[in-house]
Amino acid sequence: MPEIDLTPLYPALDELAPQGRAGLLPALHATQELYGYIPEAAAVEIGAKLGVPLADIYGVIDFYTLFFRQPVAKTVVHVCNDPACAMAGSEGFMKRLSRQLEMRQAQGQPVGVLSIEYAPCLGLCEHAPALNIQGAQVARADRHTYDDLVMGKLRHPKSIVTSEISILTANCGKKAPTPLEQYTTGGGYQGLRKALDCSPAEVIAEIKAAGLVGRGGAAFPTGVKWESAAQAPDAVKYVVCNADEAEPGTFKDRVLLEDDPHRVLEGLIIAAYAIGAAKGYMYIRGEYLYQYQVMQKAVKEARAANLLGKHILDSGFSFDVEMRRGAGAYICGEETALFESIEGKRGFPRIKPPFPTTAGLFGKPTVINNVETLANVPYILTAGAQEYRRIGTEKSPGPKLFCLSGDVTRPGLYEVPFGVTLRHVIEDLAGGVRGNKKLQGILIGGAAGAFAGPQHLDVRLTFEDLRAAGLPLGSGVITVFDETRDLRDICLRLARFFAEESCGKCYPCQMGTQRQLEIVERWMENRSLPGDLERLRDLAQTMTDSSLCGLGQTASSALSSAVRLWPELTQPLQGGRHD
Repeated sequence: MPEIDLTPLYPALDELAPQGRAGLLPALHATQELYGYIPEAAAVEIGAKLGVPLADIYGVIDFYTLFFRQPVAKTVVHVCNDPACAMAGSEGFMKRLSRQLEMRQAQGQPVGVLSIEYAPCLGLCEHAPALNIQGAQVARADRHTYDDLVMGKLRHPKSIVTSEISILTANCGKKAPTPLEQYTTGGGYQGLRKALDCSPAEVIAEIKAAGLVGRGGAAFPTGVKWESAAQAPDAVKYVVCNADEAEPGTFKDRVLLEDDPHRVLEGLIIAAYAIGAAKGYMYIRGEYLYQYQVMQKAVKEARAANLLGKHILDSGFSFDVEMRRGAGAYICGEETALFESIEGKRGFPRIKPPFPTTAGLFGKPTVINNVETLANVPYILTAGAQEYRRIGTEKSPGPKLFCLSGDVTRPGLYEVPFGVTLRHVIEDLAGGVRGNKKLQGILIGGAAGAFAGPQHLDVRLTFEDLRAAGLPLGSGVITVFDETRDLRDICLRLARFFAEESCGKCYPCQMGTQRQLEIVERWMENRSLPGDLERLRDLAQTMTDSSLCGLGQTASSALSSAVRLWPELTQPLQGGRHD
């Protein structure tokens, strides 16, 4: 191996050195951006600068899929192969792209150094099939994509937004990020100004009165979480924005981050004021490089305008934000795994209790909210809790974002008030099933959600109505499948996703997701064993009851619901092996 010149790396390491181990992920990203991978000499230098053992550094590198220990191709192309993209033809595109590369190489044409591999959901489900090229997102890959790639013509896809009620998405779908001046002209940061005129306890009371609950899937009352952290005796506290959106079918946070970053940032600053935090983190998934860059710019704009930093808006409140970029690990969407990642460790979930509001990031009281939750906060402070509760239902107040993809005429992000029916969103707003075909099924809540059938179309989209129907709201995913789709294949992709994304820390999830995948693979190949259905049910119960975190606890949800709705999925196929 050639000797590596580490000189260009020293400035970044010198800047990160005071953080110690917490600077590890930024240091690894900086190294890989310089060299294309993380050379051994660089890893040794990182360890020396940050005070981290080399074995720990390699443990972190190997945990995250976007870090490389060995040289890789100059250009790495990831092709999404989760349900929405697979239905849109990602596998066919992968084959064509590979053939084009091989043909050009055989003809002696210059193709550069290129590698192509499958990837889990890239958060571009409404633009399926999707690619990620060196961190750049590419939508609706087709036969022209290879030539466009070689010629550098590929452009970032624009968000597709439909707003029946325009609050969270008021600045979205306009083909460019909303700059600070435009955001403030439209009333932005008025919520923060109102918050600073109140006591922290009054801000928390307003959030509680509004009835806001978490929009990431757990639906925990936001005001209660804030109050618990505010009352914790420790003087040092943190707030964290969880933007590690990686649930197959989910892309709502991506749209908010790239189109209206200041709304999310304003919500985070208000949260910090409410609990008494002087520092916060924005953790954005590694595949969202563009969104990370947009948010970086927004943070700089806010800092320059005295919306971040010392004595914000000439008040006695000081607060600043540090950016963190993930590196390809679905498990880091779990709050305690995310803390571990920020702290420079592998993203393993922690045992709870203690809960984050008493012992979270760096062992300090911490509030962590997802992007959509924080985007609600400025409106609540500006309009007031009473006005907020006029939207939605009594038990599910406010607006909600839904991500529609799959076999629907108009895929995209939809903002509606809680309480509209599933039928209204799919048929009235999104134009119904594409191609005038019949509806077969709907996956609600993402890979960790559950399947619904046509008989569920009139269920209202609220926490209480969905719960009564045995369905989760989850992360707001609605993936539509028409009558021609083989749901066995969809189940296989979901089972494979969880088997690949299980972090391996707890045995029920590590082994349960593997055994679950094996059973579904046997279905696909017409070689089911006697008792497989009972094994699947037993695995589901064991993972739900015994797994350490939400990944294992919900890894069987969609599959179990599919078997209940369509028992024939477990039966042998006519004509032998499934193609």
